Amino acid sequence: MSIAITDDHRELFAALKGWAQSSDQRPSWADVTAQGVVTIAVPESLGGGGGNALDLAVAVEACAHELVPGPVLGTALAATVLASAGETSPLKAVVDGARAGVSLTVLRLADGRITGETVVPGTELDWIVVGGRSDSGEEGWFVLAAEQTGVRPHEGLDLSRGASRVSVDVEVADLTALPGVTAASVRRMAVALATAEASGVAAWCLATAVDYAKVREQFGQPIGRFQAVKHLCAEMLEGVEAVSAVAWDAATTADADGQGDLAADVAAVIALDGAVRVAQACIQVLGGIGFTFEHAAHRYLRRAVALRSWLGSGDEHAARLADRVVAGKRRELVIDLDGADADLRDDVRSAVAAIAALPDGQRRAALVESGLLAPHWPTPYGRSAGPVEQIVIDEELAAAGIERPDIKIAAWALPTILEHGTDAQRERFVLSSLRGEVIWCQLFSEPGAGSDLASLTTKAERVEGGWRLTGQKVWTSLAAQADWGVCLARTNPVEKRHRGVSYFLIDMKSAGIDIRPLREMTGDALFNEVFLDGVFVPDECLVGSVDDGWRLARTTLANERVAMASTKLDLSVERAIELVAQSDASSTDLARVGHAVALSTACSLLGARSALNSIAGQGPGASSSVAKLLTVRNRQGASELVVDLLGDRALLDDDDVRADVHEMLLTRCLSIAGGTTQVLRNVAAEMLLGLPR
Repeated sequence: MSIAITDDHRELFAALKGWAQSSDQRPSWADVTAQGVVTIAVPESLGGGGGNALDLAVAVEACAHELVPGPVLGTALAATVLASAGETSPLKAVVDGARAGVSLTVLRLADGRITGETVVPGTELDWIVVGGRSDSGEEGWFVLAAEQTGVRPHEGLDLSRGASRVSVDVEVADLTALPGVTAASVRRMAVALATAEASGVAAWCLATAVDYAKVREQFGQPIGRFQAVKHLCAEMLEGVEAVSAVAWDAATTADADGQGDLAADVAAVIALDGAVRVAQACIQVLGGIGFTFEHAAHRYLRRAVALRSWLGSGDEHAARLADRVVAGKRRELVIDLDGADADLRDDVRSAVAAIAALPDGQRRAALVESGLLAPHWPTPYGRSAGPVEQIVIDEELAAAGIERPDIKIAAWALPTILEHGTDAQRERFVLSSLRGEVIWCQLFSEPGAGSDLASLTTKAERVEGGWRLTGQKVWTSLAAQADWGVCLARTNPVEKRHRGVSYFLIDMKSAGIDIRPLREMTGDALFNEVFLDGVFVPDECLVGSVDDGWRLARTTLANERVAMASTKLDLSVERAIELVAQSDASSTDLARVGHAVALSTACSLLGARSALNSIAGQGPGASSSVAKLLTVRNRQGASELVVDLLGDRALLDDDDVRADVHEMLLTRCLSIAGGTTQVLRNVAAEMLLGLPR
């Protein structure tokens, strides 16, 4: 659980973490200097490691994971600022082991002097980077030797590095100027490195809490077996993944105006508060031992709170982010394929161009024939495309303005037929479904078997030439429109739970099927009850082996969860932005919108990181598993925010209000459909974190 994705970055993180752990005593500042940690992003010509901001962020994250003492953050930040200005003298001192800090408070420039007071992380500082601004808005940045200022060290909140109060009252003519440095560029790098530290802190807290929950026993069993503890740890995992995603994004864009500023805002909103919450939850899991001074947990909480106090509250950054998006700015995510697309791009672009030249009514068939509709499926239904090719296809389709049609339930049903069905079943159903000629529904859930699907009671009795199915299904979307349904039924009444279940394909026009609409809280009737009264299913519509349906159903469910986790998040968030843009919004409302924008962006970043992990051959990782949980929270929270922003208009029946209220009510199903949030947290705790069942 790190911002690292590539093998090189994972090795860097592991090496520095191992170095910090292997010492008999805490590493000294001389040890930190010898490792070259704080100057990784300084050009080699200036004595540094020649890396970039992401390299440095990974190193800073690893040091924070082990709470390496000393002003690692401040000195690393100062080194990058000095290097960007081409200032060699103080930078050489830092390369040789000097300690440094950077003021995020912009001081006053007037009458040829820079004056003011600020606080910077770290003690025993040799150099301080400060910025000043005149009443007319003129900005300047400078580096001062410690003896040019009043520096008072404080042990303070963060016991692992302390802090310094710095008083400045100096003639500008006596200072070394840093050309090209701005408050915005300093803030971007400060946020990138601070949120990298937050990621390291959060990862340590999660690992510590989970390890303890596995061995600490109460009531005769490990506390990690209790659902309350499982959920707390799963929520920590959600926080850790979100923090690492936004910290990674801030580091990758730290040198970019515009996009980098947006990424920094998002990172500051998510990571600073997120790390504090994870650290607090760690202490909660640890219980009494976590409240002792001897245990390290409080030091990590102190570091997380100190980072937030230094950079500012989440609401402050959220309001800034809201101002940017109200002005029309948006984070644009681009996955760097690092040349891996070179041999694919022209072929895909040519295929897409041929489809774009067709009339709209012919494009779907062409997408199917070319394998571009479901490229990750095996040929001839797809292209057997790997992660890179899938991304290239998505990019080229988007550039050509071609949207893939939504195949809905078929996206969950057909993978099971592809993997476990017969050649005849594949021939009969796959291409016709992709072309939109066959519509599917899913007959899984029952009144007594929702999240606990293995409790299903619909029975399938053997008859000549096939089976007769009897039972009741519920919460079935598209049942009235569907041509076919995938159905789980119990073929062996002796076996319990998931044993003795088989997987059938049912013609929804068969005799004995009674479909009754269910009116949901929105007033719509999208779901249905489906009653099966001796419905005949021929043998050729059994998928896989008798009594092996549960294994097949897991294929379907896995595809369902991927589909739901990839839901677009922009609808309610964009509506909230529109509402605050139309009104004289309060700072509180701006901050609420900023938080919604940040969480929505974090969900997208989780998807991007999952794709990059797949490209790197490491699988999608925990990011994809966490995505649905965070996506649900985002969509429900954003739709509720929209209704709140309407104020008393929400009571009216205007068209736009009706749509907003409908979305708010509709999103309540998201924490239920496809696996409830609570059950998914159990699964995450057990499957991803290894807590006992």
